[in-house]
Amino acid sequence: MSQFENTRIVLASRPEGRPTPQNFRLEQAAIPAISEGQVLLKILYLSLDPYMRGRMSAAKSYAAATEIGQVMEGGTVAEVIESRDPAFKPGDIVLSYSGWQSHAAASAAQLRKLDPANAPVTTALGVLGMPGFTAYAGLLTIGQPKPGETVVVAAASGPVGSAVGQIARIKGARAVGIAGGPEKCAFVRETFGFDAVIDHRDPDMAGKLAAACPNGIDVYFENVGGHVWDAVFPLLNTFARIPVCGLVAQYNASGEFPGPDRLPMLMREVLSKSLTIRGFIQREFVAAQGPAFRKEMASWIADGSVKYKEDVVQGLENAPEALIGLLEGKNFGKLIIKL
Repeated sequence: MSQFENTRIVLASRPEGRPTPQNFRLEQAAIPAISEGQVLLKILYLSLDPYMRGRMSAAKSYAAATEIGQVMEGGTVAEVIESRDPAFKPGDIVLSYSGWQSHAAASAAQLRKLDPANAPVTTALGVLGMPGFTAYAGLLTIGQPKPGETVVVAAASGPVGSAVGQIARIKGARAVGIAGGPEKCAFVRETFGFDAVIDHRDPDMAGKLAAACPNGIDVYFENVGGHVWDAVFPLLNTFARIPVCGLVAQYNASGEFPGPDRLPMLMREVLSKSLTIRGFIQREFVAAQGPAFRKEMASWIADGSVKYKEDVVQGLENAPEALIGLLEGKNFGKLIIKL
């Protein structure tokens, strides 16, 4: 790659259902010039996250869609290679939101300097970044787990779910995870320390979840939807809390959902069990809780209370296939592209 070229991946077309490699385009562009108050970044790592599927769609959402021909969005860890702001110098490592490209011009005011001596810089995209904060803020603000309660989370081997379960245990609750396949389930139980783990591919998943939650479910951290929700729903206790941060099982769906309308049944249970169901976007809590999260999570990682796993894929050109696989549960841990 020429040092004078910016390699980037843009949205080539909007997917219908499951994304395909043809929805993306790899292209070359000039490295951008910077003005006062900006820095020029060389991207080192790119975070891949489920929300990116929503950005590919033109449907109304909480954030604007990526336009056709626009660089795909994403969090990044980058090195400053040129600076026109006194707060940064070449060689500094920063957290930015520069997207799927090798170089970017960024406003210095929107960057956070990272210290590689404190933690591996990739953790700023995972356990010490947006996924970890999603787990922290959603669970503690909405879920509010109490000692002895049962907390259930799906996608428990992923960056959000694994943090949810470990924070729940720190707070004295039982953590029951749901993951896909024996390898992931074993890792969730043995490394992340969950009290029980259920394989969502098991034909008797609902029965085994019920056996693992003999006293019902007090908090269900929802980030999957689909048949996992169907198994959780009957087990919810009175006053159960359900933070909803994602519905990855439905992201590739198009058109009307099949089957009967189950909204009346849901609303009856919401009323009769006094359920709290709240959707949230993690940025709602950043201003108030971000600094406390970074301090507390760093201490938990340092003392071994919280562990994490990263799934690193080499090469920006492999980002499209990696994102497609992420939406199908093929990753194992926080998915990161190393440029």
